[in-house]
Amino acid sequence: MRVLTTLHALAYARLTSYGDLALAAGSPRAARAVGQAVGRNPLPVIIACHRVIAADGSLGGFGLGPEAKRRLLDIEGISIPRD
Repeated sequence: MRVLTTLHALAYARLTSYGDLALAAGSPRAARAVGQAVGRNPLPVIIACHRVIAADGSLGGFGLGPEAKRRLLDIEGISIPRD
């Protein structure tokens, strides 16, 4: 719940990594757990999990697939280079 609450506070068109989200949620060593929590997000329209990317700047995962994640980021004016 802390992860999703922290993610919900992330501003429009801002990105964060799984590790940075873990740190902001108070569990700096829990990047993998953050990935699982984000992956189970029951409200992706309200809690924008598409704004979470991998630490290396790559797209990372997304339940609806990478192209859907790219489209949502494009809507916000965020461009992630293709792998």
